[in-house]
Formats: sequence, C-alpha cells, structure tokens
Amino acid sequence: QVQLAESGGGLVQAGDSLRLSCTISGRTFSSHAVGWFRQAPGKGREFVAALRWSGGGDGVRYADFVRGRFTISRDRSASAVYLQMNSLKPEDDAMYFCARRVGAPTTGAFDYDFWGQGTQVTVSS
Repeated sequence: QVQLAESGGGLVQAGDSLRLSCTISGRTFSSHAVGWFRQAPGKGREFVAALRWSGGGDGVRYADFVRGRFTISRDRSASAVYLQMNSLKPEDDAMYFCARRVGAPTTGAFDYDFWGQGTQVTVSS
C-alpha cells in the first residue's frame, strides 16, 4: 500500500507563488512516477506535471499551460515531490492532487493508481 498526502495550498492573489508538497509513504517500487493533477469545480481532472521518482533520469513532463510558471521537483531523502507554482492566475484555482504510478511519467489520470486527498489552491484576481 502507498499513501500520498498533499499540503501547501491556500488563498493567494494573482501573480503570487505557492509551493505544494506531496509526501509519500508505504511500499514503493524501484521505478515509479509521481504526478500532479488538478480539478476545478465542474471540470475533469487535468494533468499538471509529473516526474520519475526513481530509476534513470527524471523524465519531467509539464502541461503546456503551466510550462515556464510551474516547476516539479523531488527530494528522495524527504520522500517528497514538490510543485513550485509562480505567477499564479485565477484559472489555476483548483484542488490539486498528487498521484503515483508504476512506470514512466504519463499525462493520463487513469494511469495512476494511488492518490492523495488533495489541497485547495484559490487564486483571487
């Protein structure tokens, strides 16, 4: 069993920054990926960023709408993956989730088997 827990969300103004954290505990595999997704009210869950947790390279992937503003990173010693979000926009307002899958980072939510409970990011204009 794998557990993921997000933190770091909050209420900010447009243009501000936030750093989300995803801590991972439980059984891990030699090669798996961690992704960040978000879901706004009335919308589906959409891919934000992902990287390879272990194995060769980091395999970082970003959604086009966050490229240049968001940065995903990992700290294996802390069993954590981070999402640094800069220049936040009102359209970034959503619940943010981290998730894990075995294998390379992908953009499809259905590829991921373990999910955290989410952390809310609210951006006021």
